[in-house]
Parts: sequence; C-alpha cells; structure tokens
Amino acid sequence: MRYFSCLPLLVSAASAFPWVANQPGVDSSLLKNSPQQRREVSCPFNSNHEGAAPYSAKYPYTGAKNGLPGTGIGGIKVPADGDTAHTYVAPGVNDIRGPCPGLNAAANHNFLSHDGITNFNELVDAQQNVYNVGYDLAVLLAVLGIQADGDIVTQKLSIGCDATSRTAALPLISKQGGLNTHNKFESDTSLTRNDYFPANGDDYTFNGTLFAEMKDVADRVSGGKFDRAAMAAYRSQRYDESKRENANFFFGPLTALLYGAASFLYELFPSYGNEGTPDLATISSFFGTQEDASAPGGWSHFGEKIPDNWFNRRAPYTIPDVAIEILAQYVAYPKLFGGNLGKDNFDGLSTPFGIIADGKLPDNTTAAAVACLLYQLGTENVPSSLDIVNILPVDVLTWTLGKLNPIFKNFGCPIRTN
Repeated sequence: MRYFSCLPLLVSAASAFPWVANQPGVDSSLLKNSPQQRREVSCPFNSNHEGAAPYSAKYPYTGAKNGLPGTGIGGIKVPADGDTAHTYVAPGVNDIRGPCPGLNAAANHNFLSHDGITNFNELVDAQQNVYNVGYDLAVLLAVLGIQADGDIVTQKLSIGCDATSRTAALPLISKQGGLNTHNKFESDTSLTRNDYFPANGDDYTFNGTLFAEMKDVADRVSGGKFDRAAMAAYRSQRYDESKRENANFFFGPLTALLYGAASFLYELFPSYGNEGTPDLATISSFFGTQEDASAPGGWSHFGEKIPDNWFNRRAPYTIPDVAIEILAQYVAYPKLFGGNLGKDNFDGLSTPFGIIADGKLPDNTTAAAVACLLYQLGTENVPSSLDIVNILPVDVLTWTLGKLNPIFKNFGCPIRTN
C-alpha cells in the first residue's frame, strides 16, 4: 500500500529482492517473467461528481468534519431518522465500486461521494461518523489507501478502478489504479473477492461462492455468527485455497491488514458494533448480497447497504483494538508470509520485515508490536510480490509521516522523521 503524488509510484523489478534468488529450490529465471500487478480495465465515468452529502447540525453523527476528530461518542442510529441525504441509493452504471464492502456501503449512502471518487477528508469523516472508527485508525486507513492507490497532491482516491483522470494532479504523468490495484491495499485471500491472477485481473467483483464458503464456516464454527472464531477459521481456509490453487499467490507483510478487515465483520458491522450480533442478516446487508438459487454459490449481489434500524458502536474502534484482533486471528491459525513460485510451490519470506521473521509472527508477539507493524506498513518499503518492492518516493514519505507521526507518537513505536 503505497501512494501517490504527482510522480508515478516507483514499482520496479530493478528493486528485486536479492534474497529471493538465494532461497533453497528457487528457480531465479521465474522472477524475470513475473506478471505485472495491474491490468487496465475500463472504469465507469460519472460526469456529475457531487462529493459526499454534507453533515448538518441536526444530523452531526459523531461530529467528524473536514478530516478532523469527532467526539468518539457512538451508539448513534445510521442513517439517522429524517436524514434523507444519507438514505440508500443503489450505485448506477457510471458509479465506481470496489472490493471493500464498508466503503461501498458508505458510498451507497452518500457518506462518501456516490460516484466512488473520494478524498482524505471524506474517508476520515465517514469512518468515524458511520462506523465510529477511532480517529487514529481512520487516519491510518485513509493514508494507506491514498498512499497506495491515490494521489497525495489532490488527496483523492478511487474506491475501485483506475480513475487517474479524476484523481491525479498530473494525470499524464501519474498513474493511480484505485483500490482494485493488486498487492497494494487489495491482496490475495480476500473474503469474497477472487485472487487477481486466476480471475484474469478481476479481484474486485463480489463472488457468491466465496460468500457461501464464509457462511458455511460461520455455521460450522460459531453457530451462524461471523465472529472472531469464524473469521479466523475462514481466513485460514482462504489462505490454504490460494496457496494450493494460485500459482502467483503472495502473502506479504501488507496482508496483516486482511485480518483487520475481517475483524470489521464482528467489530463494526453488527448494530452497536462489538455489542451486537454478527449474524447473517447483518453481514449479508453490508456485503450487498441475498440468497438466489440461480446465482453462483446461491448468493447474488445487489449493492452494499447499512441494515435498517442500525446503530454504530458506542466506543471508537482504535488502532490498539484492531491490533488485538489481527493478532488473535493470526495466532489461531498461524500462516507463513511469502508466496508461490508456481502452483502450490510456496517460498517463505526469510528476510525480516518489522516483527515478521522466518516467514511468521514470533510466538511472543504482542498487540503493541502489531500496532507498530501497521505504522511500518505505511512508512517503510514493503514487498508487494516475491520480486518487487514498492518504493516510497520522498514526497510520498513526507506526506505519510506528516499524517501518521502525530497519531503514533504515543504508541511506543520507533518514529521516522525522514
């Protein structure tokens, strides 16, 4: 996950990891023919960009506006009774949607721009006002998204496909793929989206068969609840499937965020968040799916929607909170970080990154260490495949540090200054 600027994101095979060629059993010639991360697709164009519906004194939600902290006081009905500006509106054919159900739902309710072209302030405000995500985590996720797939100059981001002409300050020079871009914010082993290469680049379309698999795990493990135990088991299952079936499978340091995203199903999506029940009705609404015998897996997609009579969590969901959940899911089913060099030919990540060593999180890893790993993911050069490093240009790093250092300064993490 790294981002933009008026300069192109520097992702180059010239930055190849020298350690890869030295791995036992690795055929280095395979690395010279590594597939590209991005495949160009047509992107819907809505000429009527209006921005998110504004908040008002009557409907302030948590009071977050202009990218600043809200009150953090939740337990608020969303959308509020009478707030017609934030009622559900299905996405049109010219509206962009991507792989993140939470952002798609926010756009469908006009908490983000309905056309799918959003910006830093909208992202930070919507996360707080809709879900009562803590200001610290809201900023981190917005930074990671814009840094990786948007533009730090305009601070704009497509929540799905490549909309460079609308997000970039200098679209002829810069290139921003949006959240669909593979091995940045989006990664293999998604809950309900395909891996990029086996699906010919479609890593963003809802997959009803995968949703059915997730439901089956929730039924088997947790009696139908999409709770921590169920999501940990399903994340493990998706990893095993990708490792077995995807010749280009990569599970790098950035995929720690997938555990955090899985926690949203039981920490953010239930009514009242962690006090509520992550049941099928709630989760299917946020994923925009309904039972349909004629659809793949028996689940069709209509558009992500906040459930009726829904209230956000009372206490903010913070970076320390999500770090606890990332670690809890991981230790339930520990997996190696690394990737395939051919189908079911896995090679572990031996070079340390942050707390990752010998391809895994050590047994004594703490939630505080995971929180610092999240900081490193935003401020360090991170492998995005077995042979490519995403390089953070100086201007991107400067922007990122300016956003993240203030919220991480009291976390006990080593803080970069340049």
